[in-house]
Amino acid sequence: MYIPSSPYPMATSSVPQKRTITPAVTFATSGLGGCLAWTVIHPANTLAVRINLAAMQGKVFSLSGMVKEFGILSVYDGLPAGVLRQVIYATARFGLFETFRDKLHEIRGHTDFAARVGLGAISGGMAAYMSCPMEVAVVRMSNDVNLPVNERRNYKNVYDTVSRITKEEGVAAFWRGSNPFVQRAMLVGVFQVAFYDQFKDIYVRLANQEKNSIPNVFCAAMTSGIIYSLATMPLEASKNRMASQKPDVTTGKYKYTGTLQTIRTVTAQEGFRTLYKGFLPYYIRCGGHTVGMFIIIQKIRDIYVNH
Repeated sequence: MYIPSSPYPMATSSVPQKRTITPAVTFATSGLGGCLAWTVIHPANTLAVRINLAAMQGKVFSLSGMVKEFGILSVYDGLPAGVLRQVIYATARFGLFETFRDKLHEIRGHTDFAARVGLGAISGGMAAYMSCPMEVAVVRMSNDVNLPVNERRNYKNVYDTVSRITKEEGVAAFWRGSNPFVQRAMLVGVFQVAFYDQFKDIYVRLANQEKNSIPNVFCAAMTSGIIYSLATMPLEASKNRMASQKPDVTTGKYKYTGTLQTIRTVTAQEGFRTLYKGFLPYYIRCGGHTVGMFIIIQKIRDIYVNH
């Protein structure tokens, strides 16, 4: 039987192919998400640093006094250094973690919690060591106005800070507080990145959330942010004290020489709770940056994949 052909061409389904996330996209979106989130959360970091270092000097930090003397925009002191730090730190920390995780998954065929913890610690430590110079610059610039007038370094900008530290104290000064920074970053890699990755799976199972949806990312990021803030605050306080200290004018020696020594000294002389002074802005910084960074990363990747 003859069936005449239709004068109209038959419609064919054309489903656009979704792009895959390449290693380059993984690192680029990690760094971009970290930088964008940091521009919002930087004031909380400034306040956390100043409150903690004011406690080191036996002072009570006053937000109203800071605003009155230096202006509200002083909470953004050190922002360029903070963003530059994220270019290195966030890019390497989350980018390396996902790259290592995916490679390990190819080899083993699955990814468990222990693997996430190990990879989080390794990627966090590597990222921190690479970004130490910018971390020191952030601490110095953020806290300079909090020092007595005769002790201020009066840094002009990031370039001035880095060049003066290099000339006046030597390149090694950038890694003087590297031990607590790297140790803290390893914990951040575990509690922020590895726990975040694990909690996404947990919320999928327990709350029937769609993997990598915004609610899924938000819940996982908030949970990991709370845990890592509590776990890393003593190391953050130690890092700040070691990075901002000056040698004794008589002996030429530094008061704080290592992470455990700093924690023991502060606990003995000022009490353990001193290490948690400035926790609220620190948590706003940690939790806020965690949520903001991971949501931004996910949205950028969704746009990239679907468009």
